[in-house]
Amino acid sequence: MADNPIEKQHQHEREQERERLRAEEQKDLEVEAHRGARPLEGFAGGHTTWTGSQDDEAAARVHAGDAGASWEASERQARLEPEPLSDEDEGEDSEARVPERR
Repeated sequence: MADNPIEKQHQHEREQERERLRAEEQKDLEVEAHRGARPLEGFAGGHTTWTGSQDDEAAARVHAGDAGASWEASERQARLEPEPLSDEDEGEDSEARVPERR
């Protein structure tokens, strides 16, 4: 079967792929052997003026009510109450309840 030129080509390609995977695995093992900070791939040398405090400030604004909302949702679920509908949901929901007449 290895006498077939197409089969030889496929076998050669498989061997190349295995060698490539071995080399990648070796690189991974070398990196894992050294502990320390790991820069994001592709961003290691990038300069930025963004600071961690900016992330904290944005998170505080965006997620300020998350804990309370989650607690209220859990309490409603524990009492088996339906979720409150938003203004958008009320309009869509009332339209969906109207049966179609044919």
